[in-house]
Amino acid sequence: MPSTPSPSAPPSSQPPHPEQPSQQSQPSPAGDGQWYPPEWPDRIRALTEGRLTPVEPRRAATVMLLRDTDDGGPVVHMLRRRASMAFAGGAYAYPGGGVDPRDESDRHALAWAGPSREEWARRLGVAEKVAQAVVCAAVRETFEEAGVLLAGPDPETVVADTTGEDWEADRAALVARELSFADFLARRELVLRSDLLGAWARWITPEFEARRYDTWFFVAALPEGQRTRNASTEADRTVWIRPADAAAGYDRGELTMMPPTIATLRQIRPYPDAAAVLAAAGERDLTPVLARARLEEDGAGGSRVVLSWPGHEEFTKHVPTGRTSAGGGGGETA
Repeated sequence: MPSTPSPSAPPSSQPPHPEQPSQQSQPSPAGDGQWYPPEWPDRIRALTEGRLTPVEPRRAATVMLLRDTDDGGPVVHMLRRRASMAFAGGAYAYPGGGVDPRDESDRHALAWAGPSREEWARRLGVAEKVAQAVVCAAVRETFEEAGVLLAGPDPETVVADTTGEDWEADRAALVARELSFADFLARRELVLRSDLLGAWARWITPEFEARRYDTWFFVAALPEGQRTRNASTEADRTVWIRPADAAAGYDRGELTMMPPTIATLRQIRPYPDAAAVLAAAGERDLTPVLARARLEEDGAGGSRVVLSWPGHEEFTKHVPTGRTSAGGGGGETA
């Protein structure tokens, strides 16, 4: 697999080479790189007509890992999901994943530094145990998928190197859920550095999707001495890229992304360095963004579905309702 450049290497000033959209997705009707699965129209129709029951979203966390450069703004670490993945195959995303139920374990089992669980609960708008689980998932998934660990021997330091066979064995055990994150930290006498994270946004997968996630987006700076690597079996490529370059690749239809990914890229683009992004995180509105779908007349005797994300007009889609064929996915109950 292609590896990630070292922290000392100059970042790419150009987007990754264009690739063909995966079979699981297709280009947006607007010609950009929005992830747009072919089954969406049928599922949206079914939802608006009351023939589809939304599934409960699973809590998840993802991290925009940032690194400063010498010649103009920070770069962000992104991975490309394998085309074979059922969810967002071929799309560029950030390291992240779902909450492990053990992430909500007794608060005394997890070594913790930085803002308290109570403070995180207020910031995220959830119960304390949920806040712990979400923050824990953000740190754990960043280690699992990028090899970067936001933890240290004490509340003031961070581990400088997470390479080597022993680290890899622990990482693999975490991925396989053979080892809880709390036990991993305890074994290595480390504390989770929640102060290295900034909560940036919260997006909930649309109700018509078969796989749904309630995802908190965080920002963090790459700790000094650590290196990213493609540690995820779900990704076939990783890259450090400037947010502006990634957004330009999306706008040209060369890079496929889901709405929250491109939206957050555009939001961090103006900041001069990682510290400025982290400082801005404290003022970010974490009201969940959830797509809405409605039926309206198309002016030609038919109807269409209007799909929109509140506050993000660029993602609005108008989908002709057409006719659902017998046995099609339109009547599916998720």
